[in-house]
Amino acid sequence: MVTTITKLADFIDGITFADLPANVVHETKRLLLDSLGCALAGVTSDKGKWGIEFSRKFFAGSPQATVLGLGDRMSAVGAAFVNGELINALDYDAAGKHLPPFVIPPSLATAEMNRVSGKELITACALALEVGMRIGLALGSYRDIKDDKTSLPPVTGHSSAVFGGAAGVAKLEGFSGDEVAQALGMAGLISPVQTQTPMHKDLPTNSGKYLMAGWASQAAITAPYLIKAGHRGDIVILDGDYGYWRFTGSTRWDPDWVVSGLGEEWRFVRKVPIKQYPCCRMMHGGLDCLAAILEENKLRPEEIDGIHAYLEATCVEPLFNNPNIANQIDAQFSVAYNMSVLAFGIKPGARWQDLDTMNDPQIRQFMKKVTFEPHPEYVDSLKKDANTRISKVEVAARGRTFVAERAFIKGTITADPATYITDDELMAKFKDNASRILPSRKVNEACSRLIDLDSADDVTKVIEMLHL
Repeated sequence: MVTTITKLADFIDGITFADLPANVVHETKRLLLDSLGCALAGVTSDKGKWGIEFSRKFFAGSPQATVLGLGDRMSAVGAAFVNGELINALDYDAAGKHLPPFVIPPSLATAEMNRVSGKELITACALALEVGMRIGLALGSYRDIKDDKTSLPPVTGHSSAVFGGAAGVAKLEGFSGDEVAQALGMAGLISPVQTQTPMHKDLPTNSGKYLMAGWASQAAITAPYLIKAGHRGDIVILDGDYGYWRFTGSTRWDPDWVVSGLGEEWRFVRKVPIKQYPCCRMMHGGLDCLAAILEENKLRPEEIDGIHAYLEATCVEPLFNNPNIANQIDAQFSVAYNMSVLAFGIKPGARWQDLDTMNDPQIRQFMKKVTFEPHPEYVDSLKKDANTRISKVEVAARGRTFVAERAFIKGTITADPATYITDDELMAKFKDNASRILPSRKVNEACSRLIDLDSADDVTKVIEMLHL
């Protein structure tokens, strides 16, 4: 039987490292570097600490894989769980369906358990990212336009990433095409539910956010090993009127997005933008505008009378308007908080969510000066280019109004090199993140080994540099 899943499985089965285009290899290594750096900084976060505590209690019995940063050895399932939580802890990880914390940890744990080469890990992660992106794009999104507007669907989220994570694990385990199809089919059956909409609507915000990365990673590594043990998946789960899209509440489903151009067009390369701020990407365009105004005019916070931003349509949701910053997760989604921190000249990074920053009375008071609303041209801009996130900021200071507007967020891959985060910028971000937990010698060595990952004969030698 030929189904959407079997077509994906044949593609996954047939791909080798030699088949990967140079830009795919390069972007996969960039996303690994970025994600693992975020995990190292995440060790110092509340969410990271909670994940570590949970995994130590329940997964410490079988030393198969490593917890990034601290070096605990535990079961592959446990390591995948906690490393997913660490990558996503600060909301500093790459956006675009938030795939990296959902799909990289399962492959990383499996790669370490099997002591595979760097090329094999890169291949698995590239497939995980591509499969996760393709299925995610085929489903409904809060950026879909209906009746000339966008709105948050009743059910939405990133649960479909589980297919990508399972694909990477199956590839590393050397599954046949039939076994890959079964693994993908099982991944859909045990997929987490879609919980992003309640996160936007309900205050105080839950700490699982749009999907608990550890839970998605755990499901993704579980599915292939259930197949290996003898289970059977559902290879028609991506087809028909009662498939995955239906029972996960999607408003649309287009299987052509999943299988068209497989191997010819690698969609994740342009669709998983790296972040330069540790907060929800919805506000990054506004932060880019504010940063430009502050830098160009050398404005000090005491000179600013008010900041008004025009952002994405979702900025009206309670999540982004929360005046009470009780913890790091509240901070990650507060427009007023993040704009205030930037106005005070604090360098973007994990320090934005340090307790002394979040509780700074001057920053708390400054938050009252920040207002925002949807950009009036948001929908028209989105119609022209799905990658756009048009934003505008007006700063009242020195008796005048300073204005900046951007169509694309820094980190988006466009024809304009100014929107791209360069390799040098990415390495600086990694080193800043890694220095939260690792000594400088290891920071530099880890960065070098990840950049040169395709030359590693055993990934465990690289992982050794990613913990104390």
